[in-house]
This record gives sequence, C-alpha cells and structure tokens, in this order.
Amino acid sequence: MFAKMMLAGALTLAAGAGWAETHEVKMLNKGEVGAMVFEPAYVKAAPGDVVKFIPTDRGHNVESIEGMLPEGVEAFKTKNNAEFELTVEAEGLYGIKCTPHYAMGMIALVQVGEAVNLDEASAVKHKGKAKGRMADLFAQVE
Repeated sequence: MFAKMMLAGALTLAAGAGWAETHEVKMLNKGEVGAMVFEPAYVKAAPGDVVKFIPTDRGHNVESIEGMLPEGVEAFKTKNNAEFELTVEAEGLYGIKCTPHYAMGMIALVQVGEAVNLDEASAVKHKGKAKGRMADLFAQVE
C-alpha cells in the first residue's frame, strides 16, 4: 500500500513538473536578423515557464528594460557571460536588452499569457536599432 502511495505521489509531481516549458534563447554576435541578437528575440510563454538565456557568444548580458515588465515583477540584470533563467509567473510583456549592445538592437520580448501591459510597454522609447527591432517584435504580440 505504501509503495502505491509513493508511486502515485511521484507521478503527480512528475505530471505537474511537465506542464512548465523551458524556452532557450541564445545570446549571439550574429544571427538570422543581423549582428548582436537574442535568438529567438520573441518568445510566447505561459505562466510558470522558464526562459533560459544562454551566452553562446561572449560579451552579452540580460537586463530588463525599464517600463517593460508586468506589474509586480522585479527588474533584473545579469553579469556578462552568465547563463540566466527567468521564471515567468505574471502575465504580460517582458522587455529585455543586452546592456552593452542595446543601441545596436540586441533586445528581446517575452509574452506571457495575455499582453496585459501592452500600452505601458509599447510607450517605452528605444534608441538606435533597438527602436526598429522592438517594433518588429511588437508586431508578433498576440
């Protein structure tokens, strides 16, 4: 009886863990859309998913863009060349940049569930190539 209960508990935990998905994003010097990119630059995730940023090429970091996080989500910034896992719980849009290459357009947009902060996030002004690339990313928001 005890063994059956343990097995049932383990299966329940395994099933729950299977719901969350891990989305891998590479930090690249050169990608499909040009130089200094996150690939993919747009990720559609569900609450509880993990977005894993992988420093494929050196010299990149991950930082939230001010004004582009759902309400209640704390800003974040990593060191260069560090792998980073962002567990997304709150619905909305998460704007992300590589600090040293932001003006060169190294940005990403993560949509979690509904884009509840679309108006606030789309009002943020960007510089250099980031402006055009962010407009392309917003065009993918569902």
